[in-house]
Amino acid sequence: MGVVAAGLCLAVPALFVLWLWGGPLLTGRWRTPGWFGTTAGLSIAAAAVTWFVGAFAGSSMSSEESCRQAGVSYDSAYRAVHWRESSRWFPLHDRCNATHDLVPAWVNPALVLLSLLAVSCIGAAVWLAVVRHPTTTSRRRRP
Repeated sequence: MGVVAAGLCLAVPALFVLWLWGGPLLTGRWRTPGWFGTTAGLSIAAAAVTWFVGAFAGSSMSSEESCRQAGVSYDSAYRAVHWRESSRWFPLHDRCNATHDLVPAWVNPALVLLSLLAVSCIGAAVWLAVVRHPTTTSRRRRP
């Protein structure tokens, strides 16, 4: 029951944000710098949530205990050789052995795609704000 309540607590605000974000898509008002800025902000927030999911993958703070709870053998010799993998910011890995990673496989590709989406949307917002809508002071009037 607690999982259902937590899911509803996350789903209701997410659906509301999706409704507010998707409204301009249906009405054709999405070609504004604000919409692209909002999309970039949502992408950054989703990337942060995705990073936290990957960084805190596993059921406990101990990798060895998390591996055992996942039903996978913990190879301490492998971890000693590859000790830097679990402490990097990107790509995220927390390997139990050479074949099993506690970090879900979708986390690293999602981080790349969400980052690219955010950068693209920021570029589109700047382009729409600066190039398509020049200020009136930059236009010269002919006498």
